[in-house]
Amino acid sequence: MALRFVEAIKSLFGGSQEEPKSRFVEAAGVDVDADLDGWRRLTGNSKRDLSPMTQLRMQELALYSWRTNPLANRLIELPIAFLLAEGVSLQVDDEEAQAWLTSFWRDPINRMDIKLTKKVRELALYGEQCYPAFVAPNGHVRLGYLDPGLIETVVTDPDNVEQPIGIVTRKTKENDFKARRYKVIINGPETVFTERTQEIRESFEDGECFYFAVNDLSNMTRGTSDLLSNLDWLDAYEHALFGEIERWDFLRAFIYDVTLKGATPEEVKERAKHINVPKPGSVRVHNDSEEWKAEAPNLGSYESANNARLFRTHILGGATMPEHWFGGGGDVNRATASEMGEPTVKMLTMRQAMIGYMLEEIGTYQIRQRLRAYYGAEPEQSNHPDDYIVSARFPELSNRDVAKTATALTQTVTAAAVAVERGLLSEQTAVELIAISAAQMGHEMDPVEELETARADLARRREEDSFGLGDLPDLVGDDEAGGDQAAAE
Repeated sequence: MALRFVEAIKSLFGGSQEEPKSRFVEAAGVDVDADLDGWRRLTGNSKRDLSPMTQLRMQELALYSWRTNPLANRLIELPIAFLLAEGVSLQVDDEEAQAWLTSFWRDPINRMDIKLTKKVRELALYGEQCYPAFVAPNGHVRLGYLDPGLIETVVTDPDNVEQPIGIVTRKTKENDFKARRYKVIINGPETVFTERTQEIRESFEDGECFYFAVNDLSNMTRGTSDLLSNLDWLDAYEHALFGEIERWDFLRAFIYDVTLKGATPEEVKERAKHINVPKPGSVRVHNDSEEWKAEAPNLGSYESANNARLFRTHILGGATMPEHWFGGGGDVNRATASEMGEPTVKMLTMRQAMIGYMLEEIGTYQIRQRLRAYYGAEPEQSNHPDDYIVSARFPELSNRDVAKTATALTQTVTAAAVAVERGLLSEQTAVELIAISAAQMGHEMDPVEELETARADLARRREEDSFGLGDLPDLVGDDEAGGDQAAAE
């Protein structure tokens, strides 16, 4: 049976918000020491974060649900399939930088083609990810992994609570009960921070790391699981289904009801002592004063089926997932299914943007480290900084209806041409409308550049046509002259 989550989840928000025994403190911009008292906390005193113990409990419950609850597992795995099934790549204009990214992506330790799925899964489950970065002398980067359960504190900029600047780990036996302090990687110079913040960051001497969080707020220092709001309901739904299994067992059960006509209570008791349940295929002999009948329970299933669907719809609605994606088609047809899936695609697009940001930050860091090792400069200081802008390329989230999109494009082109012909639209506006429609088919174009190219092509074709027509009269004239000469002869 599944673990009871109700009381545990209530404790997530109703539990004690005590301060952790080990605190980060600020020494007026001079020093940071976890053993000093009476200093102002770096991260303020926000009540919007879960307590450290509650944060850890949330992660454990989310992991347990993903492992044991089929619906919870699918709520995590289905978005991953949409986001990553066809693969992801990092691209940059500079060929040498592209080779660096490819080397990073295919590194036998990094293996981003395989590990990216795990990273995205754990981001959804735990609500946060932390990757320590290790840089070789030649600038090549390898990523490690820090279990979110080992994070004790995320330290933020004292002047900007939404900017993490350091990670502090819990004191465990594996690290000799010493807290490690990692500096959060920022793709930019340290001068983006104030002098006080720079001094604080210098105290994080155990290395650098990437830190990413989802389902958080600007004044929260930790992320939360995608399953947090649904854990209670997932547990209730699972117990309801187990109850249905027990009900089915009862439906298969039956008893024999034996009626003794005209018997006294004493005769009934005496008969009950000697009666035996007949075995399958056996013969039972009795007179007309004894009647046997098998009685089975009549437990209706309609109400329980409706309740199960009510639970499931509530859970899926909270996760912005349509019912027909989870085997519950109901009254959905193809047309309504397409419309119901659009909010989900929008949510997946938001998560895709977050993953793209993570990968682009990591890719940019890799290029920066290579440039530092080889040229002693970073993209901002190079001659062509735009050549080092990293972009993450994802597969399409949904299959386009090509016929429908092509029809819309044809209608847009026709309407735009008519509007230009009647003087209702400028040519540039018409091309902009066409570009919007073409983008639905996956083709991006610059309307201004496209209009200039189209005008140049039109001028070239007219010039070619005019040359052809210009030669035609001369040829006709020669033929006519030859014909007159022949007639004269």
